[in-house]
Amino acid sequence: MTNEELAGQTEQEQSLAVAAEWVAAAKKIVVLTGAGISAESGIPTFRDAQTGFWAQYKPEDMASEKGYRTNPAMVWRWYEYRRELVAKVDPNAGHLALAEFEKRHPGAITLATQNVDGLHQRAGSSDVLCLHGDLNTQKWLDTPRDCCYIEHAQAGDPPSCDVCGNMLRPAVVWFGEALPYKVFGRAQDAASECDLMLVVGTAGAVYPAAGLANVAKRCGAKVVIVNPAPSGLDDVADLKIRGTAAAVLPRILAS
Repeated sequence: MTNEELAGQTEQEQSLAVAAEWVAAAKKIVVLTGAGISAESGIPTFRDAQTGFWAQYKPEDMASEKGYRTNPAMVWRWYEYRRELVAKVDPNAGHLALAEFEKRHPGAITLATQNVDGLHQRAGSSDVLCLHGDLNTQKWLDTPRDCCYIEHAQAGDPPSCDVCGNMLRPAVVWFGEALPYKVFGRAQDAASECDLMLVVGTAGAVYPAAGLANVAKRCGAKVVIVNPAPSGLDDVADLKIRGTAAAVLPRILAS
């Protein structure tokens, strides 16, 4: 795009045009998404979902091993409630733009998300790096024994092994837990090798996931922030686009 063409556009339009050019030129792109892209589909954030009956509980009660062991039935029902919320919404234009870009450019994009709702997968994205786990899957609370088979778990709140009593838990990252080692390692490798990173719909306050932007920047990649409000990663950005994922991604991923 020429300087004359850029001069005739608003600052927002210029930013979108520049980002689209960087996307078209990049050989390897990493996209890091956060709660903002899911909020556009109508999914409340973890804290925002604590309304009504659930407002009486602290987040730590719902998202820690200690809270789960203290009241497993209550916490299990909380995650069932959240799964019901997710099931009622659909991926939005931001999710779909990422999935469609991947189909047009196989191997060019690595998608890492802080979200646990599965909307990227439902939109059609494959091999999504779920940094904080997956709300729709379960794992054993304690190290499983030979008798522990998820498909044979005894029904209940929560389901449990009918032999040893080991409880299933949501396969999400709780307070005080490390991110999945292999998943986060792949995200770090991708960030260190990319030409461009798009940071979409995240306040940039939750580490270590937010640190992927710093990795990309140190390794020479351009970093674009897509968020309606200022974020904690704005200082890392080469370009900041103040807009929502659903409005911005279809435009900059059109190539």
